Amino acid sequence: MKLIYLLSFVIFIILTSFAQNKENKVRLSPKAEVMQVVGFTEVRINYSRPAVKNREIWGKLVPYNVVWRAGANEATKFTFSSDVLIEGKLLKSGSYSFFVIPNKNEWTIIFNKIADQWGAFQYNEAEDALRFKVKPKKSNQFHEWLTYDITKTGDYTAIISLHWEKIKIEFQIEAKN
Repeated sequence: MKLIYLLSFVIFIILTSFAQNKENKVRLSPKAEVMQVVGFTEVRINYSRPAVKNREIWGKLVPYNVVWRAGANEATKFTFSSDVLIEGKLLKSGSYSFFVIPNKNEWTIIFNKIADQWGAFQYNEAEDALRFKVKPKKSNQFHEWLTYDITKTGDYTAIISLHWEKIKIEFQIEAKN
């Protein structure tokens, strides 16, 4: 009986040490966050930053015409402290997962009501809160790491940008208050 307890204790110690080692590893796509107050609205973007690493990104690593989490690991998450207009369309305050469907000439932008998702594996179009289309643009500079920016354009307006590799997408946000 003592042997069973001793064996159980040894297994517990080994498993605990594996769990601790796993947590101490550097993420290949590190977490990042950007926040900007627009009007009186706090806009926050939480995402993971994949790197290009000499890979062909658009149409290969990120396939065209397939829902993508617009980052790595967990789905990218946007949080708005109050209602906003995005490209003139109302989006209620709260947290949303952010997805895109890239294509060479046009991207579909998606804010989904299920804020906490891993990747796009559980994505459900029926839970979309907002969808619209934008045209991708060539970036003026190469971005090795995926990056989001929130650039204020006025007291109540800003442009949100996603930059990665040689592509950027942008859309306008307007605070309701």
